[in-house]
Amino acid sequence: MSPKAIKLKKSDNLLQLIYAATTYELSAEYLRVMSPSAEVRGHSPDQAQLQVGKRYVKLIGVEAVGHYAIKLIFDDSHDSGIYTWDYLYDLCSNQSQHWQTYLQALDNEQKSRDPHESVVQIMG
Repeated sequence: MSPKAIKLKKSDNLLQLIYAATTYELSAEYLRVMSPSAEVRGHSPDQAQLQVGKRYVKLIGVEAVGHYAIKLIFDDSHDSGIYTWDYLYDLCSNQSQHWQTYLQALDNEQKSRDPHESVVQIMG
């Protein structure tokens, strides 16, 4: 499902996707950690790289890719993900589930969203 309009809201660091029935807003951090790029997802699930320390990443650009996708440009130099309409709609409609899965993965790996923080678990 393709959006009717896409707006980069730089002041709020959000990407707004407007569909016929509803409007979604996705944070730059969420879009960055969910990037469909090979750098993030690998070429198979076992090659996926958990993205850490992306809390303050900024979304600085959006480029059309044909009539089927967009490429997002982030201030950490990441710009290789091609976000198809289907993938974006999935990120919108399943945002809560995807985000909770990501947070759980961070917790499992004892990693942080904050680039200035490290998590240390004390065994007792």
